[in-house]
Amino acid sequence: MKILLIEDGKQLANSIQSYLSGNDFIFEWVSNIHLALDKISVYEYDCVLLDLIVSDGNGFGILNNLKKMI
Repeated sequence: MKILLIEDGKQLANSIQSYLSGNDFIFEWVSNIHLALDKISVYEYDCVLLDLIVSDGNGFGILNNLKKMI
C-alpha cells in the first residue's frame, strides 16, 4: 500500500513514518501544500493522511483538489 502523509510537524511525521514503515507500507512524506499537490499530480496513492492545518495553507484545499481528480 502506498501512503502519502501531508504533515508539517516533523516529529509527528517521523513517528507516523516509523510506525507505518514497520508494517511494509510504501510511505512518502511532504510538509507543505505545494509539495503535496506536486506528488498527488504525479503518483497514485492508496491512502493520503492529511493534516488539515498546514503551515503554508489549509488542508481542505488539498482535499478539494483530490475530489476533483476522482
